[in-house]
Amino acid sequence: QVQLVESGGDLVQAGGSLRLSCAASKILTGIITMGWYRQAPGKQRELVATITPSGDTNYANSVKGRFTISGDNAKSAVYLQMNSLKPEDTAVYYCTVVLQATISGRRSDYWGQGTPVTVSS
Repeated sequence: QVQLVESGGDLVQAGGSLRLSCAASKILTGIITMGWYRQAPGKQRELVATITPSGDTNYANSVKGRFTISGDNAKSAVYLQMNSLKPEDTAVYYCTVVLQATISGRRSDYWGQGTPVTVSS
């Protein structure tokens, strides 16, 4: 079973920065993507950013130019540097990984418990 543990969420003023970290409970193989989603109160969970083992990234339009995702394949970890934070970035941020089994090819996704980010105006 894969467990993902996030850290780094906090209360910060608008314009500030935070760095979120996510580490898997073991070294993972067959990673398709790792990434971050967020869910604000009363809203659906939405994509923030994803990264592939080769370094290809994908960002939500709302965070482009402000957030940077990075990964450490050796540690099966993923990070999210968040700059120029806005009140609308307030949400619980979830780490996720999509794995593909070597033999069956079956894909599975795993989620962390989430880390809260609050941006005050």
